[in-house]
Amino acid sequence: MIPDVSQALAWLEKHPQALKGIQRGLERETLRVNADGTLATTGHPEALGSALTHKWITTDFAEALLEFITPVDGDIQHMLTFMRDLHRYTARKLGDERMWPLSMPCYIAKGRT
Repeated sequence: MIPDVSQALAWLEKHPQALKGIQRGLERETLRVNADGTLATTGHPEALGSALTHKWITTDFAEALLEFITPVDGDIQHMLTFMRDLHRYTARKLGDERMWPLSMPCYIAKGRT
């Protein structure tokens, strides 16, 4: 059964205190690409630290896939600022590579795995 979202939203409007103190965190994934928009085939940049142990910048299922993770925070603006700063830091450390800005993947040559 699909819950009635309208009823839930109406209830929240009447009870805004229900969301006070809520903690949030963000995760964002992006591909590393070359200047021409093709998938980067280089390893995880050393300048970003170890992908296996870095607290906030890691990889997911592929070396070219960066994953940014913010700490859990009760302040939305602080959390968004933290994510922005992760992006800025990473952009400065990527050298000739870029972060793919779209949700659809970049061009991957046929036959490449």
